Amino acid sequence: MYRSGWGTKPGQEYILALTIKRDFFEEILLNASWSSYTSERYKTHEEWKSHVQNTNVRLQWDPDHLPNGDKETRKAIQLGLKDNMLSRLNDEGIIEINNVNKLVEEQRHIAFSDNWETLTTPLEQIYTPSKNAAENVLIDTAKQQ
Repeated sequence: MYRSGWGTKPGQEYILALTIKRDFFEEILLNASWSSYTSERYKTHEEWKSHVQNTNVRLQWDPDHLPNGDKETRKAIQLGLKDNMLSRLNDEGIIEINNVNKLVEEQRHIAFSDNWETLTTPLEQIYTPSKNAAENVLIDTAKQQ
């Protein structure tokens, strides 16, 4: 919600919750190229550049945010899809789409209060990707500090 300003940023006023197939999500992770070069992930800058040019998924780790926008120490994954991966998401990856605008609007004022215990949020669960997907997306948290 932070990134959309709780549904108030221009062009981001409509919030949809997507439920996608796990195997499709795993494929997204497996095909992701990191948005910036890192020697831990790619042998050379040229290898990274080639991977970016030849994939339709971008991955980056950004600071996560509290409901009021304050930065967390943990990272949040951002995945960007384009071209055929975006088309495939639409055609075969989506299980369900829910319009959550009303919920976001109802919760917006709570996010900027000191009353977060009444904030309605999704239940978070630890996601454990397949071994191959994990190798593509994991970061060395010691180097991120």
